[in-house]
Amino acid sequence: MPLAAIDTTPGTDAVLYLPLGGTGEIGMNLNLYGHDGYWLIVDIGITFGGDAFPEHDVLMADPAFIVSRRQRLAGIVLTHAHEDHVGAIAYLWKRLKCPVYATPFTAAVARFKLTRAGLEDVPLHELPLGGRVEVGPFGVEYIAMTHSIPEPNAVLLTTSAGAVLHTGDWKLDDRPVVGGRYDMQRLRALRREPLLAMVCDSTNAVVPGSTGSEGELFEPLREVVETAGGRVIVTAFASNIARLVTLARVAAATERHFGVIGQAMQRMVAVARATGYWPADLPELVDARHLGYLPPEEVLAACTGSQGEPGSALDRMAADSHRDILLDAGDTVVFSSKLIPGNERPVAAVQARLRALGVELITDADAHVHVSGHPAADDLKRLYDWVQPPAVVPTHGTPRHLRANADIALGCHVPRVAVIGNGDLCRLGGDGPRVLGQVPTGRLSLDADGRLVPVPAPVLAQMRRSVC
Repeated sequence: MPLAAIDTTPGTDAVLYLPLGGTGEIGMNLNLYGHDGYWLIVDIGITFGGDAFPEHDVLMADPAFIVSRRQRLAGIVLTHAHEDHVGAIAYLWKRLKCPVYATPFTAAVARFKLTRAGLEDVPLHELPLGGRVEVGPFGVEYIAMTHSIPEPNAVLLTTSAGAVLHTGDWKLDDRPVVGGRYDMQRLRALRREPLLAMVCDSTNAVVPGSTGSEGELFEPLREVVETAGGRVIVTAFASNIARLVTLARVAAATERHFGVIGQAMQRMVAVARATGYWPADLPELVDARHLGYLPPEEVLAACTGSQGEPGSALDRMAADSHRDILLDAGDTVVFSSKLIPGNERPVAAVQARLRALGVELITDADAHVHVSGHPAADDLKRLYDWVQPPAVVPTHGTPRHLRANADIALGCHVPRVAVIGNGDLCRLGGDGPRVLGQVPTGRLSLDADGRLVPVPAPVLAQMRRSVC
C-alpha cells in the first residue's frame, strides 16, 4: 500500500517498526520504532560502494521519512560502535538534531566522529552497561551481548503496548577475550516479559553449527607466527579489539614486538585504552614508525586493509609504498577477517600484489585465523529457545539470510514470523507483525566535495539487485 494511503502516526496500541537501511542488505543500518506519536532511531550506520560502485564510496540510508517528522523524534539509540551501526552519526545528526544514547565505548567512538565534524554540542548521553533510560514514550534497556567489538548490546524497548527486543549484532561467546559475557539470565527472563516481537540479526543464519569463540584463536595464531619467517603482518577489522589483544599476547609468546598500523586501528586502540578495554599487562606497543627498523623476524604487526580498501595500510604495503614498513620476500600476511561480499575484487588485487612481492598469504581457508561476530544457525536456535518470542522479524542480512533466519525461527516454534525489507512499515501488536504499507527509501552518497547527495535511481536499482 502506498504511503499516502496509510496513517504513519504511531498509536498507543502497538509499536511500529520501519527499517530504512540494513534489512535486505548487510550494512548501513537505520531502524525506526514508533509509539504514542513519537519515533526512536536504533543505529545509524554507513556502508561502502566498494569496487562495484567506486564513485559512491561512503553510503548511508536516506533519512527523509524521519527528517520530515523530526519534531516527533525522541532520540537515537546506538547498539555498538561498528561503522555500519554508528558511522552516519556525524553526517546525519544535523538533519535530525536529537539526543543520542550509547554505552561508554560506543559513546567514545561517536564523540570522536561528532567532534571531528565540528559537532561538539550534541547531547550525547552515556549509559552504563545494562543501563536503562526513558526516551519519549520508550523505556530503553541495554542487555549485554558478545560480538567482535567491546560493548555490543541488544536493546529492549518497552512501551504501554508491549516490548520489542532489538538484538543488534551478536554471538554467544563463552570465552570473550575482551569485556564480559552475554547476559544469559536477562535474556532467559524475557520470556516472562510482555514481548511483542524480536527483531533479530540474520548475518550468519545460512551458516550451520555455532560461531566460534575469540578465545579459540590464540593457539592457531601462535602456531602461524611461530612457523613464519620474516615479518608477520595480520590484517583485521580495526574495531576488533579482542583480536588485537590476542595478537599482542601472541607476540609476547613468540618473542616478537607488536604494533598496529593504520589510523583507524590506532584510534580504536586509543579508545580501548581510555575505556578500560586494553589490558594493562600487555607489552608496550611499538610505534608504527619504528617497526621497519626492527629485524624482520622480531616483528608482528596488525594493520588495516583486510577488505582491500584503497589507501589502507595493507594496500600501500602491497604497492611497496608504505611510509613506515616495506615487505620482503618471505614475509607473511595473515587475513584474520571475513571477506565482506562485494569486496572480492579489491581483496584479490591486493593479494596478487603481495604474492608478486614474494609474500606468503594465509587466510581463514588455510588456518583457523578468524571467527565471526554473528550467530550461526545453532546460536539462533539457542536464543529463540531462551527468549521464546511470540514473533520474529529478521533483520541485518540479504534476502537469503532473512529467509534462512525466518526458517530457523519457525523451526523453533516461534508462532509468527515476518520477512520484510527496507521501507516496509510493520505494525508489531498482540496479533503479530503486519505490514501496513511501503515507505520510499533511498541512499545518500558522500560526493567529492563532502556533500550528501541522493544516489541516482538507476544506480540505486543496480545496488539493490547486487544483494538479492
